[in-house]
Amino acid sequence: MTTQRTSGRRKQAMAAAAVVAALLTTAACGGGNDNEGSKGGAPGFDAANNKVAQASLAKKGGTLKFAGVQDADSWDTTRGYYGFMWNFSRYYSRQLVTGKAEPGKAGAELTPDLATGLAKISDDGKTYTYTLRDGVTWEDGKPITSKDIKYGIERQWAQDVLSGGPVYLKDVLDPKGEYPGPYKDKAADKLGLKAIETPDDKTIVFKLPQANSDFEEMLALTSASPVRQDKDTKSKYGLHPFSSGPYKFQSYNPGKDLTLVRNTEWKQASDPIRKAYPDKITVKFFTNANDMDARLIAGDYDLDINQTGMSPQGRTTALKQHKANLDNPVSGYIRYAVFPQSVKPFDNIHCRKAVIYGADHVSLQNARGGPVAGGDIGTNMLPPSVPGAEGQKYDPYELAGANKKGNVAKAKEELKACGQPNGFKTTIAVRNNKPAEVATAESLQASLKQVGITVDIDQYDGSQSSGIIGSPSNVKKKGYGIIIMGWGPDFPSVQGYGLPLWSSKYILESGNNNYALIKDKTIDGLFNQYVTTLDDAGKVKIATEINHKVMEGGYYLPFVFEKFINWRGNNLANVYTTDAYSGMYDFVNLGLKSAK
Repeated sequence: MTTQRTSGRRKQAMAAAAVVAALLTTAACGGGNDNEGSKGGAPGFDAANNKVAQASLAKKGGTLKFAGVQDADSWDTTRGYYGFMWNFSRYYSRQLVTGKAEPGKAGAELTPDLATGLAKISDDGKTYTYTLRDGVTWEDGKPITSKDIKYGIERQWAQDVLSGGPVYLKDVLDPKGEYPGPYKDKAADKLGLKAIETPDDKTIVFKLPQANSDFEEMLALTSASPVRQDKDTKSKYGLHPFSSGPYKFQSYNPGKDLTLVRNTEWKQASDPIRKAYPDKITVKFFTNANDMDARLIAGDYDLDINQTGMSPQGRTTALKQHKANLDNPVSGYIRYAVFPQSVKPFDNIHCRKAVIYGADHVSLQNARGGPVAGGDIGTNMLPPSVPGAEGQKYDPYELAGANKKGNVAKAKEELKACGQPNGFKTTIAVRNNKPAEVATAESLQASLKQVGITVDIDQYDGSQSSGIIGSPSNVKKKGYGIIIMGWGPDFPSVQGYGLPLWSSKYILESGNNNYALIKDKTIDGLFNQYVTTLDDAGKVKIATEINHKVMEGGYYLPFVFEKFINWRGNNLANVYTTDAYSGMYDFVNLGLKSAK
């Protein structure tokens, strides 16, 4: 791809971002009519941002229509790791505990789901006991048992077959890696993991080798969903998961469409979380974000399943004509570039710092949509929503200060220090179905050229991320010196955000998220210290230290502490954003005003 072509598209993206920023400034200052252009009486700009819009208008019935430009990494509850997958999967999966179905911060608070209450925890913090509710069933009417929950969790040990999802429970319950996983389990019932006991079908007991103050948060993840052994199709399970929730799979064509219908065996009396308003839920996947946004604006679909914000073109149109259909939440995500140390010359910290200093951070912010649609300039790697974060107060490279437009002189000093005084050549890997990410790559390409770093951009299939950038061997083979990505907390702590990114234990052959391949004994030691620290003040202090060590290593170039502009269809009711899913709409209780 030639520089001429990419810089041309970059200018278009920047122009669109500038229009968006201007429109949003008008909105923020009270200018314009927030209901202008809304068809069917949309409730207004930011009406569902941390509050409920049209709660009383949700009707039973109808088809809730999602659109998206990216399919899930997997719909298997063990393997899925995309935030929207976790959100959506609550339609067909349940956990012992889950986030509250409430807007804003309250949504991140835990509440019982399959269990009758939150855990009974022993004084030493090592034993967690739950009792299952009455009437919880699978889609064929059979009861969900404690053994089904244990088996679903045990699947995390089968990383050779089921790679990709979070493995917190695996590491906490079996830190020595002694259990071989259910597919290699020699016990007749395949339930040989000793750390989980099931004394009867209604009781499940977790016995941790050492306390972990975030353990119940881990049990709220989709990866702790029950899976029934006789329905486990192993690597094919994601094509048709067996439902424990109010909806079940009717059809799924990967990368094309997905349809859920009511699970007639689900009982409202057994489920305090889900209201199950629609009769049917459909997802249509598009190859082009602009096409998808046009269809959302036309009313053909209700909302974007990916929940990562409208494209620059779609935002511009929506802000001019349909501002009442938009919400502008702060997400828990940081958007960033990361430097794999396996690709030379990024094994040298000074070469990494040359990119950090050489980048134009205002340009990168604008590529993401500007200060409001994109977010504040990112200065470090801990999201503002995570305890221990310092926001822009911690800015070790002065990315939002003296160096916000880039510092060519400092970049060239770092190039000299890393033995590349004349610069070097590398490749940026970026998902082909994310226009804002492509625009960001093009911005970085243009600014790095000024310091002598020549960059090619490789746009890969975004639906195949776990096998492309998630494979360290492929990253090295392709020469991906810079990977553009984003990350939000799995749960609201430094462990729930940073462990998969920064711990050496989390470097995986496939589905890897420690793209920088960080193997830092100090960082690993701080994580070990964090998980056994039970007081909040101590946890906050350690979280801050971890973030500082990550930034000192120069492994990342943060772009923005992200904000979104998301579309809310006219027919949606009971809509609100939730901190449980990083500022996304809470899918599980969306309803329709008209059940057509």
